[in-house]
Amino acid sequence: MVIGIDEVGRGPLAGPVVVACVLLPNTINLESSGLPLRDSKKLTEKQRKEWFLWITRNPAIRYAIARSQPRTIDTITISRAANKAAYRAYTHVVGDETPHALLDAGLKLPKHILQEAIIKGDEKIPAIALASIIAKVTRDTYMERMHIKNPTYNFKENKGYGTKAHIATLKRYGPSPLHRLTFIRKLGIL
Repeated sequence: MVIGIDEVGRGPLAGPVVVACVLLPNTINLESSGLPLRDSKKLTEKQRKEWFLWITRNPAIRYAIARSQPRTIDTITISRAANKAAYRAYTHVVGDETPHALLDAGLKLPKHILQEAIIKGDEKIPAIALASIIAKVTRDTYMERMHIKNPTYNFKENKGYGTKAHIATLKRYGPSPLHRLTFIRKLGIL
């Protein structure tokens, strides 16, 4: 079995950072999905959703999702928030065991866990690519739901990233509870 961990949402101005952990048995034939496997950013939205369904409906694959919300990110920094979410997802998948984990570079688990951070791991390691897909679809879906609750910021389209239109809306209306105040301050908006 291989454990892959990846995060999505490190850079946006709004929304959580979402981390997924996937425990992938070596016996799984990923080609049976009929889908290309690569980093979630390099797949179409349709391909990501098809992969998401394939992963979540496959009883042999264990996965977990954890997120850190904007207040946590503002309080402890994005890196620490992502690492805490990674550990929560990891422990949910493995329980009391501490198997070797492969992480996309930038993430870290506590030192007592055998781990390897791989640069562009989501492009090289299938379990990390699957974690990337789970995290991306989960975060995008969440931001689309937040758009329904508050359409002012157009989260359905920008997913919380700092587009010109999003920044202009922030300047006009100020931040919502979903915004990361530390990120907005760095842009000089607050």
